[in-house]
Amino acid sequence: MPLESNLPPLTSINILLAALPVLVVLYLMVGRQWGGSQAGIAGWVTAVFISVFAFGTGGQLLLVAWGKAVLLSLFVLYVIWMALLLYHTINEAGNITVIGQEMPGLAQDRPAQSLLIAWIFGSFIQGATGFGVPAAVVGPLLVGMGFAPVTAVAMGLLGHAWAVTYGSLGSSFLSLIATTGQPGEILAGPAAIMLAIAGLGCGLSVLWLSGGVTAVRRRGLFLLSMAAVMGAAQWGIAMAGLWSVASFGAGLVGLISAIFYFTRIANGQLREDFDLARLVRAFFPYILLIIVIVLGRIVFQDALNVVELNYNFPAVATRFGWATPAEAGRSVSLFGHAGALLLYTSLLIFGWYRWRGGTFRPDEGYKGRTIWQKTVKGWVKPTIGVYTLVAMALTMQHAGMTQMLAETLSANTGPVFPLLSPFIGALGAFMTGSNTNSNVVFGQLQQGTAVALHLSVPLILAAQTAGGAIGSLFAPAKVIVGASTVEGADDGQVLKLAMLYGLGIVLIISLVTVTAVRF
Repeated sequence: MPLESNLPPLTSINILLAALPVLVVLYLMVGRQWGGSQAGIAGWVTAVFISVFAFGTGGQLLLVAWGKAVLLSLFVLYVIWMALLLYHTINEAGNITVIGQEMPGLAQDRPAQSLLIAWIFGSFIQGATGFGVPAAVVGPLLVGMGFAPVTAVAMGLLGHAWAVTYGSLGSSFLSLIATTGQPGEILAGPAAIMLAIAGLGCGLSVLWLSGGVTAVRRRGLFLLSMAAVMGAAQWGIAMAGLWSVASFGAGLVGLISAIFYFTRIANGQLREDFDLARLVRAFFPYILLIIVIVLGRIVFQDALNVVELNYNFPAVATRFGWATPAEAGRSVSLFGHAGALLLYTSLLIFGWYRWRGGTFRPDEGYKGRTIWQKTVKGWVKPTIGVYTLVAMALTMQHAGMTQMLAETLSANTGPVFPLLSPFIGALGAFMTGSNTNSNVVFGQLQQGTAVALHLSVPLILAAQTAGGAIGSLFAPAKVIVGASTVEGADDGQVLKLAMLYGLGIVLIISLVTVTAVRF
């Protein structure tokens, strides 16, 4: 944390300059339809230019900020890289396709099927992979069930959004920890509660899109029950410190509960060709993933953390006297990180299918080269986007630009800031296409404002990441990914529909935040 608050004069022009890097990213991504990797570079360059000429940064300060950005980005990207590897390792075996084929057979009515596919199954995929994959997978399945293309994609985007923070094996939550320096043990509980509320809103939105009032009346009780089950599962797992599998575990518990309900309680609703054994076999890689993560996090954690990448950075200051003390960068465990556990799981899955066979695509072959090529291709844009946005955020932080924005917000928003906090998170995700990036860009700002206003930092950061999770569902980048697999789904129409429901959920989070602050 900074040692002293020596900043340039708090004038309108300086405030505008401090906000300009974020505004540039917003304009380029929303107004010009640039990708996060392109807009991130522009935002970073803007931050560097302003920090040097308006906030008095020097070469050493910039190098320190960029060096810390390397470690912080690696901490997040390790998960993203290996999550993509895991996804392609499983997808090339045909498992995800089979799960999507069998899940609708659990129920015959469309409201229940929409919840099963878009909400429960989508949340499960988000927990294990993320990066827009749930919407891309779910959309075609819903179209096959008879939903209109635009509605199908919107449902796919809405269904999994609540699972984004702890999804992708916890990359968004880990970025919040890394950016703010707050212990995960303190942030986990409030974030999980806020996300559970958002989960109910996501499920209700999917149910409403599937049939309006009639659908809510028919499956409203099932919705409430599953929301309680998945929300409690995510909270319990997060509180146990297993942040990387909190959303994954919640989705898995939801799937198991739904299968039990429709096979044991709601008798007579199963499709005749439903194959439970085939469905269970398709989940084998995810069962293996659970085993690896539990062993890595609980049994072998100390042994795996023997090699850590880190670097001690010197103290730096601007010419105005805004100082950052000497400190270590973000530590990255080479063999015990969540990304390493994903790598181990991917290798085990690949080795098993190559040795024993049994994939769901025996005629197409199971080739390591194909998996690797698709994985590496998917690495490029996230890597550029995450690093440049992290470098932008840390440049702003070390220059005092973030602190100036926090002081401005605290002085001008006052009591209404808790109401705005989730919308700030949603804005970050909307403009960057990622809750991870939103937490990086705005995490420090939200924390600084909360401290200035004497608000609960964990609560405000929970509102930030919950708003970011929901905001990511109508981010243009994610909308494009979701619509790319559904013929006839117009990006603009999907965006409008997803934003309508998404902003409603963010408003609910805002009201909950304001209420919680008062108590």
